[in-house]
Amino acid sequence: MTTVAGEGDSVVTDPGQERRVAVVIEDDLDIRYLLEQVLMQAGFSTVSTGNGEDGVRAVLAHEPVVTTLDVSLPGIDGFEVARRIRESSSTYIVMISAMGDEIDILQGLEAGADDYLVKPFRPRELRARLGAMLRRPRIAEPAAPEVGDPDGTGPLAASEVPVASAAPSAVLSVATVTPEVPAASAAADPPTSPDGPASPASPVGPADVDGAWVHHNGLAIDQEARLVRVDGVPVELTKTEFDLIATLVETRRRVRSKADLALAVRNDAYVTTHYIGDADRRNVEVHMANLRRKLADDPNAPRFVVTVRGVGYRLTGPGDPGFVAE
Repeated sequence: MTTVAGEGDSVVTDPGQERRVAVVIEDDLDIRYLLEQVLMQAGFSTVSTGNGEDGVRAVLAHEPVVTTLDVSLPGIDGFEVARRIRESSSTYIVMISAMGDEIDILQGLEAGADDYLVKPFRPRELRARLGAMLRRPRIAEPAAPEVGDPDGTGPLAASEVPVASAAPSAVLSVATVTPEVPAASAAADPPTSPDGPASPASPVGPADVDGAWVHHNGLAIDQEARLVRVDGVPVELTKTEFDLIATLVETRRRVRSKADLALAVRNDAYVTTHYIGDADRRNVEVHMANLRRKLADDPNAPRFVVTVRGVGYRLTGPGDPGFVAE
């Protein structure tokens, strides 16, 4: 039986028995239906949403045991959704995405996912992975009594339950991929990148500073508050998307290679010995495409970001089709 729980949400339950809750965050209706069926067969009632913001609200409202999460979602992406969920919930998060590069998997696990499956996935494998996670519940055995629990035997509060460890089935060694320190301020003048030297900076750039806000062709960015507006309308960006546009605004019309930007969003702008592979460059391309979509920036006549083929990206300026002198 399906009942509507809210705009874009649906709840699937079996009235014959009490079930555990699972939240499905997936914008593809066919895959969402498949996940609902798999989870119901595994003994869950499901709450389904089609975007990240509704997904976060559903997790907070229903306190699910398991949450399945796509990466490419309308609005905020799955990596940011996982971080927001992990701030207040210990639900098991299984990311299910067509993005199967190593950097994507590492980012998903670092964001708080317990497991990561690449589409197309096998339903029986998903059920097996869920079963493996549930056989190992999140129970901590403290070596010493905790504060407020003198005998060390009391139950842990939800906020004390460890949530950073990956499921046994996700046998990956996770390195730190996306530190929480904003990288934009460190990326103003990076050294020579593995892709070669960047073009010299123009003595005068197209961006204008107005207090904390930097303006460029209708784009306004406040780096300290991490706010972005287009023609006065606020735009919500993920951490990586904000770091990309902030880095380009800071360096004005200087061309930044994909390797430069990969280091900048990892807060490694001053480290030249880190390996930058094809997966890192592809990751920059994916986030740049999402950024342009949110800014309504047409790649064929860009207002804000120009692609320099074979090199990287820069801000627009005089002579570019979408640039209007202010």
